[in-house]
Amino acid sequence: MKKVAYWILGTAVVIQLFRPDFTNPKVDETIALKTDPKVMSILKTSCYDCHSNETAYPWYHHVAPMSWVMANNINQGRKALDFSNWENIDSKVKLERLERAKQLLNNELMPKSEYLLMHKNAVLSDEQKKVLEIFFDSQIKRL
Repeated sequence: MKKVAYWILGTAVVIQLFRPDFTNPKVDETIALKTDPKVMSILKTSCYDCHSNETAYPWYHHVAPMSWVMANNINQGRKALDFSNWENIDSKVKLERLERAKQLLNNELMPKSEYLLMHKNAVLSDEQKKVLEIFFDSQIKRL
C-alpha cells in the first residue's frame, strides 16, 4: 500500500513539470470587440476568460492536470470565437460563430458547466442571456 501511495505522490509531483503556456497575447484595441457597456460587462464576466486574450488566471492554473484542461479550453475557446481579434474574423466565419454562440447560449452549454463550478459570478441570469441573444442577433443582421 505504501508503494502505491509513493507512486501516486511521485507521479503527481512529476506531472507538475509539464506546464502549458499561460501568457495572454497583447490585445490590440483597434481590432477588439467594441459594443454597448452592458453587453461588454456580461461578456467580460462570463466569456472573456476563454474567448479573448484577457484571460484572468486563477491560482489553480498552476496545478496539473487542471492546468492542461484549462489551457485546452482556453485555446479551443479562442479558436472558436476570439473577441480580442473581432475585426479580423472573416464575416462568413463570424456569422457561423455567432449563430453557434447563440445556439450554445440557448441550450445552456455556455459558459461551460466546469467553468461555472469555480466561477459563480459567470452564471448568466435570464436577463443577461436575453441581452446576449439580442447582441448576437444584431451582429448577425449586420453581417
